[in-house]
This record gives sequence, C-alpha cells and structure tokens, in this order.
Amino acid sequence: MPAVAISSHNAVNPLDLLEEIVTTNEWPFERAADDEMAVEMNGQWCSYHLYFMWCEDLSAMHLSCFMDMKVPKKKRVDVAGLLGQINNKMWLGHFVIPDDDTSPTFRHTVLLRGAQGASVEQLEDLVDIAVAECERFYPAFQLVTWGGKTPDEAVAASLLDTVGEA
Repeated sequence: MPAVAISSHNAVNPLDLLEEIVTTNEWPFERAADDEMAVEMNGQWCSYHLYFMWCEDLSAMHLSCFMDMKVPKKKRVDVAGLLGQINNKMWLGHFVIPDDDTSPTFRHTVLLRGAQGASVEQLEDLVDIAVAECERFYPAFQLVTWGGKTPDEAVAASLLDTVGEA
C-alpha cells in the first residue's frame, strides 16, 4: 500500500480516517452509514470485498475481508478442516465461512479503547494484514475446493516460500 499523507487529526470515528485512506488509494467504496464501510480492491489472486464496522460502545473496529470465491456445499467439510489448520498458524485474525455465504472470509477486530483515535498506520496495517493473509491462503482454498488436495497438502503448499515470479 502506498504511503498516505492524511490530515493529522485523530478521528473519533476511525471510518472517517479510513475513508481518506481509501480515497487516496482510489479504491471503490460505499459508506452506507456512519458506522460501516464497504471497500473493493484487487489482489494477486482475486478481488477482495472489505467490510468495516465501527462499534463506538466497544471502541472496536471490525474488518471482514471476503474472497471472490465460492465453496460448494460438498467441499465444506474439507474446507472446515483447512480452516482449523490455517487458523492455528495465524497470529492475528482468523478465517471463517459464514453461514449466510460460501466465501472464505478473513475477520479481525482492533480494540481502540483509551486511544485518541485510530492512526493511519493502524488502519493501513489492518488492511495490509487482511489482504496479505488472504493472498497467502487463497491457493490453499483453491487446492482443497477444486484441486482435490487434502487440507494438509494445501496448507503445506501455501506455506512454501517462493523466490521470484513466473
């Protein structure tokens, strides 16, 4: 993500600051309400749909990052095994397949209680972490869903460090 020059104010509602970041990066977004925002961005493997929700009562910013991929019902058990393995390897956030959707989704919440507001760096990190984890594990979801691989094989393949580009 490119460096963003944002006004130095600390927004009480971090979505106001996030809107500045999103606008600077020229990502399409929709602000449906004061406490929610939807953003679209392209990654290496697919498009990502990021949904931010601000809960003032908890001073918490929640992010759900949906992958542009569908898991068929017949593969949900295999993908559930993959989710368990992936989530055991993560420090921040976790992956789920919501009951009302079939797209693998990265979720993470940042608590901001006691802070004067979210910083640009915190919000950029929130987006960067979500997209990086989705990029890292997208191939594993594909391998289990469409490639006939086991969760073990898929996780092993997604954790390989590659050098260069093909």
